Amino acid sequence: MRQQDVHQELRARLHEAAEAHQPDRARILARVERGMSEHGRTGHRAVRPPVWSWARVVGATAAVAGMLAVGGYAVASAVKDDTPAPPQSVAVSPTPTPSPDATSRAPLPPVDPTPSGAPPSRPPSASPSGRPSASASALPSADAESDGPLWSDGSVDPHSNDFWAQSDVTLKTTRELTALTVQLKVAQTGGVSSAGAWRSLPEQDFTLTVDERGGFLVYTWVLKEGRTVPKGEWVFAGQYDHARGGRDAKDDRYTIRGTADGRQRTVGGGFAAHTDGAGDS
Repeated sequence: MRQQDVHQELRARLHEAAEAHQPDRARILARVERGMSEHGRTGHRAVRPPVWSWARVVGATAAVAGMLAVGGYAVASAVKDDTPAPPQSVAVSPTPTPSPDATSRAPLPPVDPTPSGAPPSRPPSASPSGRPSASASALPSADAESDGPLWSDGSVDPHSNDFWAQSDVTLKTTRELTALTVQLKVAQTGGVSSAGAWRSLPEQDFTLTVDERGGFLVYTWVLKEGRTVPKGEWVFAGQYDHARGGRDAKDDRYTIRGTADGRQRTVGGGFAAHTDGAGDS
């Protein structure tokens, strides 16, 4: 028989003996009382001084109690389950991943292209619409850079590089606008694809669509119903990747249609230099 089996059998027997043991307290007390009564009889000659007899009685009682206590402790130790407790683990909440910082500021352009010729990573965009979406209504072309309270300008961001570019449409208004649509058309010169968009006005005030039609990548911002544009100067920017090398923006166009004082105004143009200023009617 293996040592483990012997140990288990011994534990079982000790456990049974501990449960079956019933100390005869009455018998023990009777013996103590009998011993005391014998010493109290008349004419009894004590072999030892009474103090020693009492000490013997008390010692015997203590010894019996001690034996019972030690025996109980030994049995309890023998039948104790010595299986180690499973290790405890502490749950730690994962570090939450931070959400993108939606902002109306222009994102930084990508780094300069590497010597290997691989395109740089796309810059972050404040708008979630970075891929083509449902088509928006096309605005008719306009060549006037100003109309009443509106003035406009189109330019290519100076931080553009051999693989990536940003076209900026600037709008100035001297009146509050109750309706506004800004449309940017980037000519497909080779490898042109959307890399994001942003605007200096609140993002939640506009609906942005990006699609391709007629040889152009088209960005359209539409002011939501019930929102207004305060007077001031505002920028709408489309970002895009393109084939390696310098890109010619001569065919790119923009159109802006806004409503001020209940009257619709339209401005537009290309991406050459414009004269600064804002008219009024």
